[in-house]
Amino acid sequence: VQLVESGGGSVQAGGSLRLSCAASTYTYMSNCIRWFRQAPGEEREGVACINHVSGSTYYADSVKGRFTISQDNAKNTVYLQMDSLKPEDTGMYYCAAGSTCGGRVIYWGLGTQVTVST
Repeated sequence: VQLVESGGGSVQAGGSLRLSCAASTYTYMSNCIRWFRQAPGEEREGVACINHVSGSTYYADSVKGRFTISQDNAKNTVYLQMDSLKPEDTGMYYCAAGSTCGGRVIYWGLGTQVTVST
């Protein structure tokens, strides 16, 4: 399974970006697509997750109400709509896949940079 992210960029605080994660295919080991982010000097943290089969979604408390994860099954693509962006949302955003939203990540994308300025 290959994951390719796109949509990163620079935006001012309060702005929006939409990230995309295109998956080459889905298997039982990649049923859940997750977004992680990592700021310089910080640990990687999970941001959101969607179960490809059930459509269930999960969010980190830091992004609830501002970020929305969704999927287009016809395009094998998962989106992360990010609104009301804050400078602390800055980081490299990675798409990842695994069999469950809380389990081990099996596949990683290469990441896309998001920079939010004041």
